[in-house]
Amino acid sequence: MIEQVKKRLDAYLAQQGQRRTKQRDVIIEAAFATDDHFNAEELLDKVRKIDRTVSRATVYRTITLMQACGVLREVDLGRDQTYYDPNFLEKPQHNHLICLDCDRVVEFEDEHIALLHDCISRRLGFKPQLKSMRIEAHCEELAREGTCRFKTAREEAAMHS
Repeated sequence: MIEQVKKRLDAYLAQQGQRRTKQRDVIIEAAFATDDHFNAEELLDKVRKIDRTVSRATVYRTITLMQACGVLREVDLGRDQTYYDPNFLEKPQHNHLICLDCDRVVEFEDEHIALLHDCISRRLGFKPQLKSMRIEAHCEELAREGTCRFKTAREEAAMHS
């Protein structure tokens, strides 16, 4: 996946008269190391664990470049922050379920949802270009058991950081 991203970015940068740099490579590696969504500051933290010399400005500029060439997508996870989705190249039709209790994000795909998006768009006179769905829900585990392993893990991680 990272090689596919680098090739796409290289082609885009060549069109713009720019080139890929060592720092951009580090940012790409950090961004696409997992399928986890991230905001710019979280990406900066990941990048600086690899190379402390990468500046905040370089991270923000590279995020813009990755979006412009279509390898990274901005997603609305309802948290009053801008998040980025690194894995929509592999799963372009995926949607997001967000737990209101523990902030866990679950990606899912469903062919019926994709068909519904198409039907609604076409019935209203549009041709879909980008489709996504965000469902916000309460955790059944928390309601049923009074605790949620994801919420507990998130709280423990916050205490140790």
